Amino acid sequence: MRISALSAIAGLLFIVLPLGAQEAPEADLSEIDSLMMLQYFAYVDSIENTLTFYSDTTIDLGAGLAELVIPPGYKYIDGEDGRTVLVDLWGNPPGNGTADLGMLFPIEYGPGDPEAYGIAISFTEDGYIEDDDARDMDYDDLLEQMQDDTDAENEMRLEAGYESIRLLGWATPPHYDEANKRLHWAKEIEFGETEGTTLNYNVLFLGRRGYLMMNAIGDMQDLDNISAALPRFLNSVSFQDGHRYADFDSSIDDVAAYGIGALIAGKVLAKTGLLATIGVFLLKAWKLVLVGLVAAGAGFKKLFGK
Repeated sequence: MRISALSAIAGLLFIVLPLGAQEAPEADLSEIDSLMMLQYFAYVDSIENTLTFYSDTTIDLGAGLAELVIPPGYKYIDGEDGRTVLVDLWGNPPGNGTADLGMLFPIEYGPGDPEAYGIAISFTEDGYIEDDDARDMDYDDLLEQMQDDTDAENEMRLEAGYESIRLLGWATPPHYDEANKRLHWAKEIEFGETEGTTLNYNVLFLGRRGYLMMNAIGDMQDLDNISAALPRFLNSVSFQDGHRYADFDSSIDDVAAYGIGALIAGKVLAKTGLLATIGVFLLKAWKLVLVGLVAAGAGFKKLFGK
């Protein structure tokens, strides 16, 4: 699909920018869009050619921490490649560590395809998380607190050069599986002036010394597909012996300073600084990366005159 699009755009560029022209002609919006797409897909190809994908196998996560059985219909990249996708392709702040254990993608898409969504995998070692508060939690009240916190932090985000964030609500309300120590919920998020809204679907697995997270990042139209695949995600991860929730030993293990509510609200990360707070929300901003590439390059004014 992308190759044919590139060929069509390349043909258009030979018309828009004839060889030997002394002064570039003005271009309409469709020509500018076409050039932007050509630049973006060329950049995507240069990045994707460095990535190594795996499918139909079992991955050791965290050097013996857990196992990931790659779900049918998905492919996997490791943590280094995952950070490349999140930062270089999708425009997230660097250093947030939210794909340390890799990423999953639908097998039919590359990470740079506008239709793609990804699942970032990470582990946070903050200690054993007691789950007593999950039984009586008011998730509507928790959402209001999260919205207030997000709004209050927007001034700092803007000063740091990032977009404002608006938490619109639950795309899927939180659900805690006490028997299997698994937690999942989804948020609908608006980033600045970005067209459309972003989906963050979080799936957490509680372990002996912390939690493993799978964060599905996409557009709101991906919600049905991700929800349908949720049972596959829930059954794809298992902690190794010695790292399970049931392996907790109160005589030697640390207990986390927070519970389920703070974990959902992201207050855990907020205490470590601005970037960690922003990292609670991840976006798939390929359009922003595209615009940034153009701004960093020759620019349309140089190419088209006006």
